[in-house]
Amino acid sequence: MSTRSIGMLELKVMIINKGSIADKGWSSYGKGEKQNMISRIWHGWITPGNAEKYEAMLKEEIFVGIQNRHHIRGFEGIQLLRREVGEEVEFVTIMVFDSLEAVREFAGKDYELAVVPKKARGVLSHFDERSQHYEIRAERKGEG
Repeated sequence: MSTRSIGMLELKVMIINKGSIADKGWSSYGKGEKQNMISRIWHGWITPGNAEKYEAMLKEEIFVGIQNRHHIRGFEGIQLLRREVGEEVEFVTIMVFDSLEAVREFAGKDYELAVVPKKARGVLSHFDERSQHYEIRAERKGEG
């Protein structure tokens, strides 16, 4: 890593050589290193009055149900994000799988189709009908 001082600010420039990240602490994926992990992202919106109920349903029922489905090989974990947007509350789920095949095992042949239980559909104002999928190309964990 090379560093150039700019007043009180330091600009750190990472040097990338032939697809590998030279800075310590980075995990890179693909090209003979780790297999590309897949991040599945979905958005749902709800009224503020139902947000607490929906969040509890996600954490106590839906996520637990996903975790307990031991036949989902390659499921690595799930995150829940929440923010207020105007007159609604937006929820984002980010699921991580070790391969696209694992995503298909979870979601089915049409793996982009959102998996939204009937109970959740009953309280959501609207939601993504299809999930987005991304290859995780690099990851950096904090030092703390």
